[in-house]
Amino acid sequence: MPDHLKGLLITGLGVLLIVPDSLFVRLIDASALTIAFWRSLLTAGTIALGVLVFQGPGAFRAILRLGPGIWLYIVSIGITGFLFVLAVSLTSVANVVFILAAMPAFAALLSWIFLGEGLSRRTAITIATVVFGIGIIAFGSGETAHASLAGDLVALTVAVVFAVALTTARKLKASSMVPAIPIGYFGAAIVLFPFAEPMSVPDGDWIWIALHGGVFIAGATAFISLGPRYLPSAEVALLILVESVLAPLLAWVVLAENPGRWALVGGALVLGALAVSNAMALRERRRVRAAPGTSVPQPLPPRRNGAGRD
Repeated sequence: MPDHLKGLLITGLGVLLIVPDSLFVRLIDASALTIAFWRSLLTAGTIALGVLVFQGPGAFRAILRLGPGIWLYIVSIGITGFLFVLAVSLTSVANVVFILAAMPAFAALLSWIFLGEGLSRRTAITIATVVFGIGIIAFGSGETAHASLAGDLVALTVAVVFAVALTTARKLKASSMVPAIPIGYFGAAIVLFPFAEPMSVPDGDWIWIALHGGVFIAGATAFISLGPRYLPSAEVALLILVESVLAPLLAWVVLAENPGRWALVGGALVLGALAVSNAMALRERRRVRAAPGTSVPQPLPPRRNGAGRD
């Protein structure tokens, strides 16, 4: 199978697995802390088992030898898992996924500030458009059912913390950050345990708990992390944007949660700006690939699970 087709299939599967993430949070009749505990614990266990099977215990030792910076990545990953669940419990699914879609723009801005990476005019325009789109989403939260400014701020925090994780991964330049992910999630589960009520989940919801963390999130993390091995990062980023379109539609169909006009307008700005930016970067990359010594425009990096480069 050609690498490009393999990359499309792997990344596409990862995107499909991440789509129901927010829906699971709504379907499980438990507190946000309890859901976040099980989501973190089961995702950590599944990914850790996968790392042990395919890479061996040495992968964990190798990742911890990267120095203090790896702990910033680990803590960031652990925090985002809990805050995502909290955001979905406080505001609409559409608001959460549209705001999270802005993470690559924040990552580009942080890379410019802390890593000295160039900030092209295209990227600067994208960041400005994304911020404007988020402002529209927040503005409409008071008029949209299930939406709230507090939840929007939590979602924005998730996007920024994920951007910190991605910027840290770029600084460390490790070949794979996947072994760090279960460490972060295990840490989050330990911190959440005293505040959660793990056994308060209704009998009929245990299947959602198991599927949520143990199958869907763990699988999405693995597949989306593998995607960049076979596809340019711009193509991976464009595919991941599909999740931001499908997740609100799924919530609309299953939960009858209308995203509202402001979320749709703001979300369209965010997704449109990112899609155009990455499509332009991909086109330029293909154009100059055969020209030695030519500077290749960098796409805005993919977001969500597996924030490190694999």
